[in-house]
Amino acid sequence: MKSSHAATAIRTFKPALLALLLSLSAAALAMDDAPPQQYPNYPSETPTRFTPATGRFDYVERDVMIPMRDGVKLHTVILIPKGAHHAGMVLTRTPYDAKELTHHVLSGHLGPMLEGYDNAADVMVEDGYIRVVQDIRGKYGSEGDYVMNRPIHGPLNPTPVDDATDTYDTIDWLVKNVPESNGKVGTIGISYDGFEPLMSLVHPHPALKVAVPMNPMVDGWMGDDWFHHGAFRQQNMSYIYEQSASRDNSYKWWTNYHDEYDLFMQAGSAGELGRQYGMEQLGFWNKVIAHPAYDSFWSDQAVDKVLAAQPLKVPVMLVHSLWDQEDIYGALAVYRAIKPKDTRGDMVKLVLGPWHHGQEIEEGSSLGAIRFGSDTAKYFREHILRPYLAQYLKDGAPKADIAPVTAFQTGSNTWQRLDRWPLACEDGCTAKSRALYLQAGQKLSFNAPASGTAYDEYISDPAHPVPFRARPIQPIGYDNGLTWPQWLVDDQREASGRTDVVTYVSDVLTRPLTISGTPVVHLVASTSGTDSDWVVKLIDVYPDQVAAQPELGGYQLAVAMDIFRGRYREGFDHPQPLAANQPLAYRFDLPTANHVFLPGHRLMVQVQSSWFPLYDRNPQTYVPNIFWAKPGDYRTATQRIYHSAGQASYIALPVISD
Repeated sequence: MKSSHAATAIRTFKPALLALLLSLSAAALAMDDAPPQQYPNYPSETPTRFTPATGRFDYVERDVMIPMRDGVKLHTVILIPKGAHHAGMVLTRTPYDAKELTHHVLSGHLGPMLEGYDNAADVMVEDGYIRVVQDIRGKYGSEGDYVMNRPIHGPLNPTPVDDATDTYDTIDWLVKNVPESNGKVGTIGISYDGFEPLMSLVHPHPALKVAVPMNPMVDGWMGDDWFHHGAFRQQNMSYIYEQSASRDNSYKWWTNYHDEYDLFMQAGSAGELGRQYGMEQLGFWNKVIAHPAYDSFWSDQAVDKVLAAQPLKVPVMLVHSLWDQEDIYGALAVYRAIKPKDTRGDMVKLVLGPWHHGQEIEEGSSLGAIRFGSDTAKYFREHILRPYLAQYLKDGAPKADIAPVTAFQTGSNTWQRLDRWPLACEDGCTAKSRALYLQAGQKLSFNAPASGTAYDEYISDPAHPVPFRARPIQPIGYDNGLTWPQWLVDDQREASGRTDVVTYVSDVLTRPLTISGTPVVHLVASTSGTDSDWVVKLIDVYPDQVAAQPELGGYQLAVAMDIFRGRYREGFDHPQPLAANQPLAYRFDLPTANHVFLPGHRLMVQVQSSWFPLYDRNPQTYVPNIFWAKPGDYRTATQRIYHSAGQASYIALPVISD
């Protein structure tokens, strides 16, 4: 209970407080009615509109919107050398921002820039071509809807437009609206941009005189970006996410993990990781997870099959990288499809270089720890690409002296001028393939196995998959010190020391062994599960000491390696469970090679059942769709690799000389 003095004080305080509040409210109302106080203006240092000073530029830029036959307009940047007259035009169509690709800085050049992805600047600038770079339909500055590698008009694309018609309409506009040109157009590009020159060959415009697809996306299921022989390349999910989520790639893939091995392990399946990232909103992702087998969705849009059904009207130079970590399948698949149509003998050229994906426009004297003795990429640009483009795009240029096939031979580090590819094949070629047999005691030999143990065995545990390179696994990328471009030449000793990788080694070579073509795996193996992946690697093992480069002592250089998903043993369009514990035959191609195993070196073959996280884990229990495998589906399996007289495993090597 309060005292009487306190109660009196409270009664006295209340009227005074009310008076104060009323006074403050009146003052606030008076301030609201007063005119706003004026402050001095501090002008912005950024102009309302900035006009670059371009008087000293040696190129003139035209930024245009080119109409297509359906009314959609495509954003196009045209760079014209000042004073150009009767100049050839080189067109690249891209999903990677035409403005960005034409506005880099190149030392010694004044004007809009050509350096960067897809631009062999030394050829484009120095030879005075009109350079045209266009955003494809639905990307960056272009109108319309985006579809990943939009299929040509047909069952998969009921609309009247595709990348072939867009290229035709673009070329038609260019030859009519660029008076500085001579009316001759060439198409060129790498990767996705390499897919576009292939599309230009479908019902080509008469002004299209030449096409140079480099490292092109061709068959995303068989051996390029999305799958290899049925195994899903899940690290490419970040590309699908960024490429499909917005017109300008403004939504960026994110992760809380330094090691991508941990990122993909925590999700379990690729489908679950996609769900965590909201990828069910992306049309292409939904198509991928709905078509895990090689059905008509994939086969009908495979570009090699599309071009095999087309007449060959335009000269083509296909450029392939022997260590292409992204599109190692496409260029040679197209070569096999269209070379038989080359009745003249000079319409189809092939170049094979010792590069990673797109390295032919960069510095090419080495890849990772492997050195080639010269700048192989510069050689390609100066001695092959430059005269080839000039022959078709420059008025009065001489015919280029370029062999049907120009191939760099690794090991010997020499360029070869060849009449055909491959040199080794079954009929009518320099030599037939030779079987390199897996032997008892984890040996390799060209002699067929006669005795010894029937198989080697290892345990494959999906809870501890074999990393495809040393951890921590970096994300896919070319900047900020990322080494993604060189993983195909990583030292394979990391894998050869694991108990879930079986390794076979030859005796030391006493003379060179040269292979030229496609090594073919003939594997006899069993699994205690009902599905399994098989990874096979052909490796060049360096001597224990390499005087010129000590860090290569004992180096295990992968010459060719790939993966095969067991459920497709009976047909890529027809997945089937595997019979448990039964030796079964598997046959699949490794990427092409042009390599000399030198004296003092040894051959090695590694076999394993996971390649993580580049490829999704096989649960080793057959499920209808591995994208949605549940945690309980992933089980350990006992794997056996057979090498007895009646169940021999071997790699058919395309041997030229031994």
